[in-house]
Amino acid sequence: MITISLCMIVKNEENILKRCLDSIYDIVDEIIIVDTGSVDKTKEVCRNYTNNIYDFKWIDDFSKARNFSFDKATKDYILWLDADEYLDEKNRKRLINLKENLNESISVISTETHMCIDENNNPKIVARRNRIIKRNEGFKWVGYVHEYISIEGINESNVYDSNICIIHDKVKNIDDRNLKIYEKKLKDGKILSNRDLYYYGRELYCNLKYEKSIEILKEFIKVSKFKEETVDALCKIGECYIKQKEYKLARIYLYKAFEEDIPRADIMYNIAYSFEEEEKYLQAISWYKIILNTDISCDTNQCINMSYLRFKPHLNLCCCYYELKDLPRAYYHHQKCMELNPNDECVKCNEKYFNSIIKER
Repeated sequence: MITISLCMIVKNEENILKRCLDSIYDIVDEIIIVDTGSVDKTKEVCRNYTNNIYDFKWIDDFSKARNFSFDKATKDYILWLDADEYLDEKNRKRLINLKENLNESISVISTETHMCIDENNNPKIVARRNRIIKRNEGFKWVGYVHEYISIEGINESNVYDSNICIIHDKVKNIDDRNLKIYEKKLKDGKILSNRDLYYYGRELYCNLKYEKSIEILKEFIKVSKFKEETVDALCKIGECYIKQKEYKLARIYLYKAFEEDIPRADIMYNIAYSFEEEEKYLQAISWYKIILNTDISCDTNQCINMSYLRFKPHLNLCCCYYELKDLPRAYYHHQKCMELNPNDECVKCNEKYFNSIIKER
């Protein structure tokens, strides 16, 4: 049976750290905590689980902090988690099973990450990440922000895609933290890698700086070597133009994504939404229906927003048919939303509306 070191970097996580550590402490063989400047009781919480607590001066570089934590590990394999992540009972059992049965020729184990948990405890976003690595092979983190473990040169036969799901239940907003890191690096004369350029453009989008986001993402597309990032950059440019009410320009970039990959739900959804925002409801309906009638890939090597696959198209179709005064079809799609997520606030509001109509009749 393999042994596992859990490595975490933390800062001011006193309110959520217990949930994470309670879900994992009795499975791993060692816990390494690297604190990057907490001023709350984070370290006190950690001391209930481990004495391996280290300080690391924060230098606006997540990779350096994570690599420091990896350097402190001593067991066969390293598992990394963030403080707002945890394992439920089903996935605890899966991890225990993996620990007991893993072929030690495996160097890297990936897991799914379930993010943005909805009102029914289902993930809105699912992605696959490399989570467990063999310690003595010297894997390193790369990137100031949105860091990743570089496994370049590793044979595919030494990478195992496990059935373990890590729940990432974000409870505090980071706001413009990541954007500020990128802007400081640029101010200091640092040259962003292609990958950092991509994430810089995304951070600009998330902080509502649409014009600058478009500029940076267009620059990124010229040098991009990876299909997934190119498609997402085109989609984000399209979304930026939608926010600026430049709907035809938005669709130009969204259509370009079809040249890079098979039709994806997020691309088609934004095309449909651009028509809906223009009050071109029939065109919007056609695109929303295409999503519902397409066997959409659930390849979690992509970061998939699950709501684009079924829930959001039904919700928007309900709105489009309502605008066209076609209440029977609007109600049909509302019922589909009720099946998928009856606790969504928009769905609850629509349920009240349709119930009032039914009572009147």
